[in-house]
Amino acid sequence: MRVLLDENINWRLLRYFDADCQVTTVDRQGWKGKRNGELLEQAAKTFDVLVTMDKSIEYQQNIRKYAIGVILISARSNRLQDIQPAMLKVNQVIKDVQPGQVIHVNANVS
Repeated sequence: MRVLLDENINWRLLRYFDADCQVTTVDRQGWKGKRNGELLEQAAKTFDVLVTMDKSIEYQQNIRKYAIGVILISARSNRLQDIQPAMLKVNQVIKDVQPGQVIHVNANVS
């Protein structure tokens, strides 16, 4: 599974993905600052999944037209300690996300 972390996700989250995931970041790809549509189009050529915290992406873009799945994490902030609780669920759903699909994962613990 080829996974791309959006620039709004802490890069240190890389180490929390299952071993069968090949994970890199938007920054490492040299795509920092790209608009969502351009990013999705470019990422779909190489990656299976985009992991983001950008809540507007599914409303601003027609995700169904892109050959990439999106996992949208909701957390208190984009600090590692706030996102990390979502990783168990992310690793579960990442195997099932389909191209053009958005899956929501909530990191907030009650």
